[in-house]
Amino acid sequence: MASTDQLPHEVLEFLLESVKQTDDVDVLRETAQWLIQQLIEADVSQQIGAKPYERTEERKTHRNGSRPRTLETRLGELEIKIPKLREGTYYPDWLLQRKRPAERALLGVVMEAYVNGVSTRKMQRIVQELGLEKMDKSKVSRINKELDERVRKFLGRPLQGPYPYVWLDATDTKVREDGRVQSTALVTAMGVNEDGRREILGISIGSSETESAWKQFLRQLVDRGLSGVQLVISDAHKGLKKAMRQVLTGTTWQRCKVHFQRNIADHVPNSAEDRVNDMVRSVFEQPTPKHCRVQMDWVIDDLREEFTKAANILEEAAEDLLAFTNFPKEHWKRIWSNNPLERQIREIKRRFDVVGIFPNRKAVTRLGGAMLMERNDEWMTGRRYFSQKSIAQVLAPQSRSAEPDDKAAN
Repeated sequence: MASTDQLPHEVLEFLLESVKQTDDVDVLRETAQWLIQQLIEADVSQQIGAKPYERTEERKTHRNGSRPRTLETRLGELEIKIPKLREGTYYPDWLLQRKRPAERALLGVVMEAYVNGVSTRKMQRIVQELGLEKMDKSKVSRINKELDERVRKFLGRPLQGPYPYVWLDATDTKVREDGRVQSTALVTAMGVNEDGRREILGISIGSSETESAWKQFLRQLVDRGLSGVQLVISDAHKGLKKAMRQVLTGTTWQRCKVHFQRNIADHVPNSAEDRVNDMVRSVFEQPTPKHCRVQMDWVIDDLREEFTKAANILEEAAEDLLAFTNFPKEHWKRIWSNNPLERQIREIKRRFDVVGIFPNRKAVTRLGGAMLMERNDEWMTGRRYFSQKSIAQVLAPQSRSAEPDDKAAN
């Protein structure tokens, strides 16, 4: 079929006139850019059910400006505009390969390390597999600059409390600083807001997981608006506990039961480890707060007959392990351990292991922040972590009563 049959005659006349009026023009590139823009406009018109300024009953929403996007082609870089909508979103997946921020962050970190000559063997193999051997510094810089700005805004956004539950955890990673590889700690905070949804509250990277590092991190969260915290869930890191008590005064601490079970297992013979863990686990399987406390006393007494040190450790930790019982029963399984946040940390660690050694601390924040930003977006649009009815009980503690549990225990 002839080219004149492919495009309307008026379109060809428009293109020809545009070329004639411009002395310095790359005909192929300009034509491709114009055609792609027209395809985008036709596609978005089909999605919203109307052309620009057209009034139809099928219209679903309206255009709301556009955002620029550079499309790399064999003809060079084409500048196109992606329409924005008042309701919903539009993205030409048929034209642009959508990369999630975390994927782009990973690529950016790998490329940056490779360009700066600090890649490990594993990273060099990744670079080859991704076809990035010829990646120039300017492209690396442009990608990373965009990601850094998005992550900076996300991690610095105002926090609109209250956040009755907050989980805290950390993971270590390696960074090349001052000509040598050093260990660093990435600390992370997750909370549940008054709508019952989870949020990533923030992250920070320091030389180590110390009291001062945790204190500085928590103060930054408070300065951004963290408030209304009733329960903090974490492991028994001494620096974290001291920092929490100083910065988040008046909050209750829930010692992670999973970490505690690992700890107490170190103080009994291997042959008794499973039995002791089952005994401790039985405390958390009780139906009411009173039953939990009665079972805790029974386990302590039973352990003391055979494993005195383990019994003493459990007795000392009892109140912190049972802090969850002061909150709605529907929440118990999600607030008696740090597992909800640890699952996110494990995924970060998996991506960190791909990199191996980061070229700098900013690269750690870029990748970790991009991953958590994605997860936060999923939480904001997905199902609530706690129902609005149950979270309302936490926001109004006086509405909770232990009477039903006490009666059930008698």
